[in-house]
Amino acid sequence: MKLAQMSTEELTKLLASDAPAPGGGSAAALEGALGAALTAMVCGLTAEKPQYAAYRAEILAVQARAEALREQFLTLMDRDTEAFLQVSDAFAMPKATDEEKVQRSAAIRQGLTACTETPLAVMALAAEGLELIQSLLGRYNESAASDLGVAAVSLEACARGAWLNVLINVGSLKDREKAHAFREQGKALLEQARNLAAYVEREQATCWDME
Repeated sequence: MKLAQMSTEELTKLLASDAPAPGGGSAAALEGALGAALTAMVCGLTAEKPQYAAYRAEILAVQARAEALREQFLTLMDRDTEAFLQVSDAFAMPKATDEEKVQRSAAIRQGLTACTETPLAVMALAAEGLELIQSLLGRYNESAASDLGVAAVSLEACARGAWLNVLINVGSLKDREKAHAFREQGKALLEQARNLAAYVEREQATCWDME
C-alpha cells in the first residue's frame, strides 16, 4: 500500500516502528502536503467572500496550484521511501565477481542519486508553496490567519527537513561535482524557503496578540 493511502494511525505507527523506511524524508514531504492543504483551505474560505471579490480569480488560481502541490508532495513521500529501499537493495547485491561489483556500484550510485534528488524536489515544492502563501497576504480571509500561519510553518519545516535528507545522502556520492551541485541547489532552496517564511511571519504579525 502507498503511504499516501494509509490512515493517519497506520502511517504514524509505521513511522514509529523500527522499520528503516519511511523515515524523515517521507515525513518532510508529508509536512509539505499539510502546508499545501492548509493553503488551499484558506483559499476556499476566501474565494466566495464578497469583500474579496476583486481577488477571486487569483485566489482560485492559488487554490488550484496548492491542491496540485499537495498531490505532488504525497507522490514524493512515497518516492523518498522507494529511493531508500532502492539503495538498500543495491547494497545487498552480490559482489563476488568484477561484473557483479560494477553492477552493484552502478545500482548504489543510481539509488543515492535518487535519494538526493527526491528531497531536493520536496524543497523546491516547499519554496513554491511559500510563494503562494506570500501572494495571498493582504487578500485572504484573515479569520483563517492561524491556518495560513501553520501552512507557512509547515512548509518551512518541510524544506528544512528535506535539506537534512539532502545532506545525509550527498556525502555518500562519489561524483563530487554532482554532489557539489546538489549541495548548492539545496542551500539556495533552503535560503529561499527561510526568507519567504520569515517574510510571511512579519507580515502576519498584526494578526496576533504579541504582548
